[in-house]
Amino acid sequence: MAKAKSKWVCQNCGYETVSYLGRCPECSQFGTFVEEITQDIKQTSLSKPSNIISQDTKISKIKEIELDEKIRFKTNIDELDRVLGGGFVQGSLVLLAGDPGIGKSTLVLQTTKNICSTNYNGENLKILYICAEESPMQVKLRAKRLDVEPESLYLTNQTCIDEIINQIDAIKPDFLIVDSIQSVFCANIASSSGSVSQIRECTNVLMRIAKQKNITTIIIGHVTKEGNIAGPKVLEHMVDCVINFEGDKYKQFRILRCIKNRFGTISEVGVFRMEDEGLVEVNSPSQMLIEQTQGVSGSCVTATLEGTRVLLHEIQALAGSTNYANPRRVAVGLEYNRLLQAIAVLEKKVGLNLSKQDVYVSVTGGIDIIEPGYDLALCLAIISSVRDIPIKSNTVVIGEVGLLGEIRYVDNIERRLKEAYKLGFKRAIIPPVNDKIHSKIKETGLEIKQVSKLTDAIIQAFK
Repeated sequence: MAKAKSKWVCQNCGYETVSYLGRCPECSQFGTFVEEITQDIKQTSLSKPSNIISQDTKISKIKEIELDEKIRFKTNIDELDRVLGGGFVQGSLVLLAGDPGIGKSTLVLQTTKNICSTNYNGENLKILYICAEESPMQVKLRAKRLDVEPESLYLTNQTCIDEIINQIDAIKPDFLIVDSIQSVFCANIASSSGSVSQIRECTNVLMRIAKQKNITTIIIGHVTKEGNIAGPKVLEHMVDCVINFEGDKYKQFRILRCIKNRFGTISEVGVFRMEDEGLVEVNSPSQMLIEQTQGVSGSCVTATLEGTRVLLHEIQALAGSTNYANPRRVAVGLEYNRLLQAIAVLEKKVGLNLSKQDVYVSVTGGIDIIEPGYDLALCLAIISSVRDIPIKSNTVVIGEVGLLGEIRYVDNIERRLKEAYKLGFKRAIIPPVNDKIHSKIKETGLEIKQVSKLTDAIIQAFK
């Protein structure tokens, strides 16, 4: 008879201990330990190699391994193919995560329409959709609204991993979609669905299926209230590709960001717009992200690099006097600590007194900026709002601001300037560059102003 054991598992990082702890020693979070009951079972269905692992595996030299010409499957959704590095790779395990209602299931369902129409070896590709959180009828309603009803798409709302394995053996799909991994459970683990142990074990089984049976697998994951992917950190290590769906669900724009990709470049992004008929690709997002009002103070445009794509953003700042001892600092769409750093540099190196003023900063369009190339634009937007002086029209500002008030170089500045010129900008304020890069940026057609200090950038922006 199986002997029951218990352990306490941190639901934030997966740390295990034999007794309850108020604070996790691994991730320093409080109240995250949950007791889980485990059993010592000598033989389970998951341990049977006949279900998952092939018995005729052999060792091969790398030169003897031949790549199939259909090693990648294109989705014909350019923004998604860009993020994936050219399409889904056969036998890969992809994790798609995002906030509730952001459009994860919608994107995956739209993708199935193009995948099922792909002809491979004389047959259309088959997809098995595990709708663990919904019934097949509910998925059918969404598919009808999106005009997605391919012949080779199979639906099931099975949540037990053993039954999912049996259905995979019966249908033999080319693609497997699990929506979501937090709803799938293993009967041999006593903890509830969505716990660290369940997620880790079920993902491990799906990974072995994907590799041994050469089935491209997409698993949809939830995120925590902090925006991190729910489950143990090992979940991100196990999969081949991690894609995060970002954006405000109450706004139109969605950004698909690649965090990890074993078969392509990371930090690649795709931009979508949510419409009644589903997600629509945005091929030129910069035109829709910048809506700068000429002659208005507190606005500055910058160019950031997301993977291989250049995006232009409008940074808006609003500064106003306050009667409270501690003025407010609010940052929307950019890192809060970088706002505090910019304010500290402005007070120390420029002499701008913001101790009695609230400062609100926002990035228009609902897309977050991660890279530090927007520092200079942030500082100039704050100065423009405080002094109520607009920045000179048709000016794009690029550069990182150091703690000493110096303007530091950012990568691929010539590509950023070319994108700004396409959108009608005439002037650019940038950090100092070497002669090789200077010869390249002269061809962009912009009036270039190179500045090495923040004070020099202020003079060029407002003169």
